[in-house]
Amino acid sequence: MTNLDQLKKTDQSLIALLSDRISLLAASEQPSLDEQLADVAPLLAQAGIPESVWASLVNSCYATLIPKSATNHVSSRQITIIGGRGRMGRLFKEQLSLVGHNVSILEHEDWEYADKLLSQAELVLVSVPIEHTVDVIKRAAKYLGSNTALCDITSVKTQPTQAMLEHHSGPVMGLHPMFGPNIKSFLGQKVVVCPGRNDDSFQWLLDFLKSQGGELIVCTPEEHDQMMVIIQATQHFCRFSLGVFLAQVKVDIEHSLTMSTPNYRQEIDIVKRLFSQNPNLCVDIMLATEERCNAISFLAKTYSRLARLVARKDRDALIQEFEITQSFFEEKINVFLQPLNTTDLQRDFKPQMQTNISI
Repeated sequence: MTNLDQLKKTDQSLIALLSDRISLLAASEQPSLDEQLADVAPLLAQAGIPESVWASLVNSCYATLIPKSATNHVSSRQITIIGGRGRMGRLFKEQLSLVGHNVSILEHEDWEYADKLLSQAELVLVSVPIEHTVDVIKRAAKYLGSNTALCDITSVKTQPTQAMLEHHSGPVMGLHPMFGPNIKSFLGQKVVVCPGRNDDSFQWLLDFLKSQGGELIVCTPEEHDQMMVIIQATQHFCRFSLGVFLAQVKVDIEHSLTMSTPNYRQEIDIVKRLFSQNPNLCVDIMLATEERCNAISFLAKTYSRLARLVARKDRDALIQEFEITQSFFEEKINVFLQPLNTTDLQRDFKPQMQTNISI
């Protein structure tokens, strides 16, 4: 039997097993991705299979069930998205419309129709640039009915949530989609949920996100903003800086990829995605709060301090810096050293957060 014949036979077995797996998922309450990964993690390590490969397979199995669950959506709701012609606004409009909701859009030139578009809405979703979010919330609030659910999807949560609570007497919640507008579905995507007031009014929306394969993480707005300093702002700055550097030295990216490591290819992909976005969005994420600016400044000083050691060729000092940091990560070293070092590169940092609403 040739290698090709053996591959075909193996593929046939895999397809049969995947069919069984999908049938089992369809016939039972579907466990979370974390639950499905936990039991097989040791086996993946033994087989040399990156956890990210298995996670992709598990998500793909789940994706086959979404069309079936999507037809069982709740009754159609009236939704208005402020900023619905922006990229993220369009994504939410498309996804909500696909399951039968009636979605209207209010843009900056449409405020003469605000009363009609906002007063009768069951949900108003604010999807505007960070620097305009609070002002838009204040402007929109006076048109909202007392039962209208008001929600924002910006990447800063404390100030928008406070503004919604202050200016609107009805249900309030902050959401932060941890992904860009280029995705095709919510499958496998994280959404941070910051409860505000009358959480039950948003349960249908949270259920919708979960039904589409989204993962919900609940925390306070303050905890969210603290974590985003590290998770988002400093990471944007790192990749922004790397992209600027590569452009300045005119690196032949495609040629470099022909002899690259998996980690390098992954980093270049992330940088490419960053620079495919609207520049205003990227810059606003870095400048959104004073805490973010201070953290980026401290990171830049760390770069400069280490660069000076490199310039002096101070090997002992660099080793000392490495060892000090190594002790900080000591408990995680074994996890970092999974096959191909892809496990933690693929997994987002997820703090332990207390939940106070049903998801």
